[in-house]
Amino acid sequence: MTARGGLVVVSGPSGVGKTTVVAGLLRRKAFARSVSATTRAPRPGEADGRDYFFYTRERFEAERDAGGFLEWAEIHGNLYGTPAAAADRLADAGKVVLLAIDVQGFDQLKRLGRPFTALFLMPPSVEELRRRIEGRGDTADVERRMTLALEEMRRKDEYDAVILNRTVDQAVADIVGELKKRNLPCLEE
Repeated sequence: MTARGGLVVVSGPSGVGKTTVVAGLLRRKAFARSVSATTRAPRPGEADGRDYFFYTRERFEAERDAGGFLEWAEIHGNLYGTPAAAADRLADAGKVVLLAIDVQGFDQLKRLGRPFTALFLMPPSVEELRRRIEGRGDTADVERRMTLALEEMRRKDEYDAVILNRTVDQAVADIVGELKKRNLPCLEE
């Protein structure tokens, strides 16, 4: 019988590199990504079921109201959530399930009382975070996103560990090291 995996939250402000760092972790056999659902429109190159499950607002709200998400949040006018059944299937198969979620999602997952490890990803500097946010092309939103990012970064001490994202390879190595210290099952090289 396979040992049950676990849930690992990778959180941090918009633009910190959660998606990129999670992609680096996914190159390791022990990890699996829980595909989130969202009501936002797909970005160029994104595919339904691979990057996100793209839901209508009505479908998302119905599943949320039925208790179908581990966590959900409204961010910048769009809904995001982690389907519980899919994450449980992966953990039951022995995978370390990665949830790249924001601070609101972290708060909801805490309230569920499920065991998980929470990692907060920090940018190398506020200036670098601003550059990354500006590089996303939503210049009208930069100040609002920066204000929210600074508020979120003040909460980093609520997490099990803080990981500085200077480079993707370094952040991945730091996360794996942190999880090995916590004896999560199935961590392979």
